[in-house]
Amino acid sequence: MKYVFLFLPALAWGIMPVFVAGVKKSTTYNQITGTVIGAFLLGAVATLITRPAMNWTTFLIAMIAGAAWTIGQVGQYISYANIGVSETMPLSTGLQLIGVPIVGVLLFGEWSSAQAKIFGFIGILALIIGVYLTSKDDEGTEEGNKKNQTTTLIILVVTTLGYIASSSIPKAVKADGVAIFFGETIGMLIAVLIYLAASKQLGAIKQKESYLVIPAGLIFAIGNLSYIMSVKDNGVNLGFVMSQLAVIISTLSGIIFLHERKSKKGYIFTACGLALIVAGAILTSLF
Repeated sequence: MKYVFLFLPALAWGIMPVFVAGVKKSTTYNQITGTVIGAFLLGAVATLITRPAMNWTTFLIAMIAGAAWTIGQVGQYISYANIGVSETMPLSTGLQLIGVPIVGVLLFGEWSSAQAKIFGFIGILALIIGVYLTSKDDEGTEEGNKKNQTTTLIILVVTTLGYIASSSIPKAVKADGVAIFFGETIGMLIAVLIYLAASKQLGAIKQKESYLVIPAGLIFAIGNLSYIMSVKDNGVNLGFVMSQLAVIISTLSGIIFLHERKSKKGYIFTACGLALIVAGAILTSLF
């Protein structure tokens, strides 16, 4: 089973964007609402079945992480609408892969040896180049609109800070993975309600499109819980690296199933960027 858990996160997180984008006429408000409801439902069921030990400190920290994740996910959904899944995912994943290791080094003392620092920073350089290549303007396509591209990149950079915080905060606590995930889903629910209220879009809770996105939330939750099991059985480094294959699955799925088109040069840039992002992920996770 450990090999199933090893590959399942990448598969789940890779196909999740296609399920979301495939719900026609859904807005960002519908998408984040449905995703969080789906994640909460699976998190609640898993908690009832496993009954993990919890304490208030861990629960509150997990809630903060979940709220931060919501910020990142909203930015990602906005980007789906602006530039498509096949361009959003390499950018979002690459930025996370740059940010999370830096936080690990600065706050948690990771990459303690000189060799780890050398390979780690080479990996970050590869990630930066990979992100740059995947964000290159694709002239002659919708993605090539300079204003669209620049605005979306700014949104992704700012909101990805939420993803980075979400991935980093749980490192400060030691608790059962299911307990942490359930706490995160509570934080997600609260953050979504605040987001909808602030945007005057609470009506999204009643809209059909929001409930059509719930399967995407269930898929996300399956990937998250599988990742927890993968780390337990396969170790953090291998589990993390394999989960990053999601960027390849989601990018190819956007091109194949959502018919997102690029120019010949755009395909070349995207392929090279993806290769560098995967290589960078491996290098930053080796030590």
